[in-house]
Amino acid sequence: MSALAVNDMLDFNSLKEYLDVTDGNLASHIKALEKEEFIGVEKSFIGKKPNTRYFMTKEGKRAFNSHLAALEQFLNSRKI
Repeated sequence: MSALAVNDMLDFNSLKEYLDVTDGNLASHIKALEKEEFIGVEKSFIGKKPNTRYFMTKEGKRAFNSHLAALEQFLNSRKI
């Protein structure tokens, strides 16, 4: 999600490189994020080659920001 939080849209190969994961690993994570409607998908062709791009939905942004706030709260509660 952090990769999509700082990029409007990324294609599958860019995400794979950015995250340094395998095709299968990325596909399973994408499937889970799509199911929760945290990311959206845009499919097109570049010439004859398919291109699938992903973007963070409004619900995804809300969930991601909530997650970051919870992490920040946890870290602040641990400060001595």
